[in-house]
Amino acid sequence: MRNFFSRFSQITIIFLVVSGLLALALSGNLGVLSDLSVSSMVDFQAAVAERFVAFRDFVTVPRDVLALRQQNTTLEAEVSRLQAQVVALEKQLAETETLAALVNFSRLNPESSYTAASVIGRDPSPFLHYIIIDRGSADGIRRGMPVVTDQGLVGRVDAVISDAARVQLITDPASAVNIRLEQAARDGVLVGSVAGDLFLDFIAQDVNLEAGDIVLTSGLGGSYPPDLIIGQVINVRRRDSDIFQQATIQPIVDFTQLRVVLVITDFRPVNITPLLP
Repeated sequence: MRNFFSRFSQITIIFLVVSGLLALALSGNLGVLSDLSVSSMVDFQAAVAERFVAFRDFVTVPRDVLALRQQNTTLEAEVSRLQAQVVALEKQLAETETLAALVNFSRLNPESSYTAASVIGRDPSPFLHYIIIDRGSADGIRRGMPVVTDQGLVGRVDAVISDAARVQLITDPASAVNIRLEQAARDGVLVGSVAGDLFLDFIAQDVNLEAGDIVLTSGLGGSYPPDLIIGQVINVRRRDSDIFQQATIQPIVDFTQLRVVLVITDFRPVNITPLLP
């Protein structure tokens, strides 16, 4: 009996629900209810999806950040390696261009014999101007031999050991080079200074010395062969009270960038000091 009433109640409820739905459908209100239900479902799904995305990000983002950091470290190491490679290639290119220029210079000046040498050291004193090269007496280098680049005069060998030599630059305060002014066709003496500047001394007041005049070695004094280019006049100082006029010389060689030089090995300097009165 109890089961009968239970089934009857269920049938009644189902009948009422179906009747209500039919009534809503016939009256046009079922669409409103459907829209409300669908909207509620959409809002619920959106909320669930938002929570899921937040949870997923919470779980996966630390792992992604770690992977990105590792990738960034790898890329930075690769960039550093490539930069070092570029620097090495640029250095090799510069050395190759320098060697090519020196070879070309020796071909254009076949009257002399040359030995190429790399600069392996510089004098640390601010008052002296020397470089050390990797060729010495074992390579036929002797004291007094002139040193040049494809641009012009550098200096001369001042001291020699078996596998290295010291070169006194023409900018050294103790350096003195007998020179010839190409345009003025007059001789003079080029001296260095502590600051590394070059000056012309012993130029008579009647010499028409102008900025731009080319300065070459004269060959006088026996220390250097003639016609090695040194630089050009950039400033002239004339004072009526002085016997000589003075000029500042801009060297054609950049002494701060010396990497490879040529030693003129077939030139033998002559010491004429005992012949001077």
